[in-house]
Amino acid sequence: MKWIAYPPLDRLDKWLSRQEPSKSRSAIQRAIKENLITVNGKNLPSKYLLEEGDEINWTIKEEEGLVLKAESIPLDIVYEDNDILVVNKAAGMVVHPSKGHSSGTLVNALLGLQIPLSHHGEDFRPGIVHRLDKDTSGLMVIAKSDLAYDKLIAQIKAREVHRYYLALVSGIIEEEEGQIDAAIRRSSTNRLKRVADKEGQEAKTHFTVLERFKNASLVKCVLETGRTHQIRVHMAFINHPVLNDPMYGSLKIIPNLRKGQALHAYRLAFAHPVTGEWMDFERDLPEDISHYLNQLRRDDR
Repeated sequence: MKWIAYPPLDRLDKWLSRQEPSKSRSAIQRAIKENLITVNGKNLPSKYLLEEGDEINWTIKEEEGLVLKAESIPLDIVYEDNDILVVNKAAGMVVHPSKGHSSGTLVNALLGLQIPLSHHGEDFRPGIVHRLDKDTSGLMVIAKSDLAYDKLIAQIKAREVHRYYLALVSGIIEEEEGQIDAAIRRSSTNRLKRVADKEGQEAKTHFTVLERFKNASLVKCVLETGRTHQIRVHMAFINHPVLNDPMYGSLKIIPNLRKGQALHAYRLAFAHPVTGEWMDFERDLPEDISHYLNQLRRDDR
């Protein structure tokens, strides 16, 4: 992976933790000590203060014992051309392999299609330019060519990729719409969890209430930033956690609704990375959320 340093500048380890929020600070410092991270071709300490224009390179080690496997896994393909693929990811599917999920992931399924995938990202994430949580369903764009990868990453950083979600949340939200502006950081007690904290990274979510029920609300969420677990953290922050979210909401699981958060990425819009054509895709709510939504409507009669 390669970056050109840009403001706000900071220590090398702190700056990299903002670019790669999925990596812990200690993991970044370990990589620096192992000389896997260089600045302008030199091995420098974690405390090195970056200057604008510094070139940072990170050589990613393959995870021990983890081998990418092509697997025949059905995918809901929404669109495909020579440069990109748009898929509707099912709830329960992990996006890329890790030590705890070596098979059955979206990447395994993509490899099973025997199509070209960009390798400009990390070795175990070919073609992946953005992610959805395991139990979040919905639309994702995949980069088949390296040019598409670079252009899509640039669009994401410039906040030019528009991502829309539908969420069933706990309680009745009184406002018709609103903006949640609460920075997010990794929890100090649980590496898998995020918390709203002013010392974290900037995070903004816009929401609109679409329907209200006795004890729940259906909301549309639009991401201005794309932090890990952002919608889940933000809805919990305003005391309306996403239903069935075991990490940020109630431990009580609603029958006939997915085991994880009732969250669906229903719309994805961006400029085609090669042609420049505006692309706008939508997918309906999956059956489990749609069925429960209809149940809520019947109960309200």
